[in-house]
Amino acid sequence: MVGDKKIIVVMPAYNAEKTLRRTYDEVMAQGVVDGVILVDDASRDRTAAVAAALPGVRVHVHAANTGYGGNQKSCYRLALEAGADVVVMVHPDCQYTPKLIPAMASMIANGLYPCVLGSRILGGHALKGGMPLWKYVSNRALTLAMNVLFGAKLSEYHTGYRAFSRELLERLPLDENTDDFAFDAQMLAEILWTGATIAEVSCPTVYFEDASSINFRRSVKYGFGCLEVALLFRLCRMGLARSAKFRN
Repeated sequence: MVGDKKIIVVMPAYNAEKTLRRTYDEVMAQGVVDGVILVDDASRDRTAAVAAALPGVRVHVHAANTGYGGNQKSCYRLALEAGADVVVMVHPDCQYTPKLIPAMASMIANGLYPCVLGSRILGGHALKGGMPLWKYVSNRALTLAMNVLFGAKLSEYHTGYRAFSRELLERLPLDENTDDFAFDAQMLAEILWTGATIAEVSCPTVYFEDASSINFRRSVKYGFGCLEVALLFRLCRMGLARSAKFRN
């Protein structure tokens, strides 16, 4: 708990058997987490079995792979059903440190912000942590374009370390979003559309063999998906288009 707010950590998992226990231990060591929900997106390894053996973890297994966005939809739905006041998404691959959970959860629980992102760019941690140069350059270019179209000033839109208030999650039309990786961009676009402020904290990350990552082909697809979302956002702001995601 932070004050009287219930903190739930959600983990969208796919083939995370090797790193799950370490992530869980670090999450619970922070002392503020009331529960962990892991959604296994039809992994081909023992992710679900390992998670089921961890104390206090609620495990939900998809019968078929739905994709990263589809996994997150289940994560947030289950967290809200569990009575979460603050939901923190932590990838179970140890790429993002759980040590920031108390800070991110407190910023939301104390009413400062409805959404907090753990940024790999703030503080210059991305390249130091092993992010490939091509991904770093792509990240910076895509973020610049999205900031222009959104009219925002975020350091990055592509982090998987995110925290949300219950009230914000309940306002967003998440079920209308894609089940693929562009879900992340759609979600942030919807938050910005509401006029809510998105906060960022500097987050050190580590890239290693067992950390999850999308390949170049899917990265290109993701990039175009992000630009499509941002362009639609801008057109809706200008009154030149309409979308169920961006309602007035």
